[in-house]
Amino acid sequence: MDARNVMPNIRALVAESGLTQQVLGEKMGYPAKSARQSVSQFLKGANPTIEVLMRFCKATGVSVESLL
Repeated sequence: MDARNVMPNIRALVAESGLTQQVLGEKMGYPAKSARQSVSQFLKGANPTIEVLMRFCKATGVSVESLL
């Protein structure tokens, strides 16, 4: 999987979802105090770990395949 293709799709999905970074972060399992910052770092990144990518998919209800 090439993260360069995945991240633009993730960013677009987040923008379309209307979820705040805080809410998304909490859905991804981050503590409330660090949820927004954790998601912000994730969205600015270019190479997410599989763990973070799976958290994102679970939180948003999308499959990894749909991000490709």
